[in-house]
Amino acid sequence: MKIALALATALTLLPLAVAGQSAPTPAASDWRTVAPENLLVIDTSKGRILVELEPRAAPRHAERIRTLADQGFYDGHKFHRVLTGFMAQTGDPLGTGAGGSELADVVAEFTFRRGRDTGFAAIEGGAASGLVGMVGSLPVQTQPDAQMMVTSDFRVDASGLFCTGVLGMARSGDPNSANSQFFLMMAPNAVLNGQYTAFGRILQGLDVVQSLKAGPEAEDGRVTENPDTMTRVRTASALPEGERPVARVLDARSAAYQARAAETRTARGRQFSICDLQPVVEITGA
Repeated sequence: MKIALALATALTLLPLAVAGQSAPTPAASDWRTVAPENLLVIDTSKGRILVELEPRAAPRHAERIRTLADQGFYDGHKFHRVLTGFMAQTGDPLGTGAGGSELADVVAEFTFRRGRDTGFAAIEGGAASGLVGMVGSLPVQTQPDAQMMVTSDFRVDASGLFCTGVLGMARSGDPNSANSQFFLMMAPNAVLNGQYTAFGRILQGLDVVQSLKAGPEAEDGRVTENPDTMTRVRTASALPEGERPVARVLDARSAAYQARAAETRTARGRQFSICDLQPVVEITGA
């Protein structure tokens, strides 16, 4: 069965800016527009979820999701495994957790090679040790830039972190067995870091994920009666122009974002982690 591991303890998320404090108003140049081929539009029986795919972290996984979504493969699939405070899993045509697509399995991308051209934005104090930051909307842990000087490809290892809203690929015990099933995180879970491929982040609809019908913890979250479903899943680029949402995200490299992150860091104190930071997003269009 293609499952994700380890039930997480739910954490309360703080907004990126602290109530009562005023971060700088973002300039037009502080925003980036998500490429339509990387904006996954998941319409469900509970509402819409928008996810930004991050091919820089896991190109094979991003391409697999794009391919299946734009083929209509995911339409009608159940959220067959939902654990409150952990994650919601879907993408199995059998609805049992044992199925997949007819395509070959995808080789694991638990880590990736980060260069100076990757667009990494460091977040100060976001981890007890090591360097963490954002690649797009995806939180990552990585070796420092200085290490690039002693590597043959001038790149360093990095891996996605399973914070709230992160998109991960389900698999069986074989690390290279990912196929079509994926899961959306409701809370951080460090146990998954480096063990599963993280390759995207919810931009809108985290409340929808949290409202999905959950299964009993004693049955590992298996939803057997009246599960919620995905009614239509496409990349924005595959939708008719009049139905295509546009997502603008505050760039984590901008001064406006970093100021908001600093406010959250001050509010959280020693408990602050990169998982306290959610994307700042504007959605227009359909």
